[in-house]
Amino acid sequence: MLPVLITVDTEYASGYVASGADSSCAQNFARCLACETPSGPVGIGYQMDVLDRHGLKAVFFVDPMPALLWGGEAVERIVRPIVERGHEVQLHLHTEWLALAAQSPIAPGRTGHNFSDFTCDEQHALIGWAAERLVAAGAPFPLAFRAGNYGANDDTLRALARLGIAYDSSFAPALTGGDCRIGLGRDDLAPVRREGLREVPIAAIGARGGLRHAQLTALSLGELKAGIGHAARQDWAAFVLVSHSFEMFNRDKGVVNRVVRRRFESLCQWLASQPGVTTGGFADGWVRDRLDAPRAALRRPAPLPRNRLREALRMGEQALANVVFG
Repeated sequence: MLPVLITVDTEYASGYVASGADSSCAQNFARCLACETPSGPVGIGYQMDVLDRHGLKAVFFVDPMPALLWGGEAVERIVRPIVERGHEVQLHLHTEWLALAAQSPIAPGRTGHNFSDFTCDEQHALIGWAAERLVAAGAPFPLAFRAGNYGANDDTLRALARLGIAYDSSFAPALTGGDCRIGLGRDDLAPVRREGLREVPIAAIGARGGLRHAQLTALSLGELKAGIGHAARQDWAAFVLVSHSFEMFNRDKGVVNRVVRRRFESLCQWLASQPGVTTGGFADGWVRDRLDAPRAALRRPAPLPRNRLREALRMGEQALANVVFG
């Protein structure tokens, strides 16, 4: 059985606070988490409605750093409904919030755009503080972590292992050369033991230029279905899909991106009907068994080969979405 991990980076936006656009917790929540529109919300509440309708589970990587500005209620407001509805909360962290806070879990004045801008001890302190905020908000102690902007390095993995966090999912093989500094390469598509924990890469498919990462806004429905089907046939350990709390929302215009919303709804309907494929999370024992299996126990993954027709259809669909909703 192939586990599809629908992971949702669930976060307020520090950029809106820095610009003064949405400087209150309520304003920021409405734009980045509830994603309220005249035709109804499309944020995490709507996403869970769709998932629940099809009997699916998601992993919400929640960033507690805004508690530095707004207190623990800002985090509890996110965590409580996710836990109550049976989905999974794991830890996300954007260090940009440090530049906006009067107090810090680390030395005053220490700021950075990415997690890799900090020492291993500083990362350890930040992760520990953030994990405590999740627990205080009602979530179990996290089993998994994803750095904001994917901006982790090998020190991040060492810090996580020291805290007993078993999984990291900050590495995207399709995005090597970007903000992530974990010492892996484009061929590292499988979960791998590294620095005392298991790195669980974000899935990818073959595309022009090499690979394209499995994000709801980056791949068409046809590419997602083909990629998941390929992973099931090839006996991948898991297929990790990335999304965001605001993935189906144009935050600047305040409107639904109907192309991406339809993609999400159709993907959930399709996943619910597929034999040999199901959704799960890091807290599920059967998923952990897959993620922790030695490489020899599962076939070494190769990405779905590039298909020019699927690629052209996606590019046309994305162009339409950008014109109408961008």
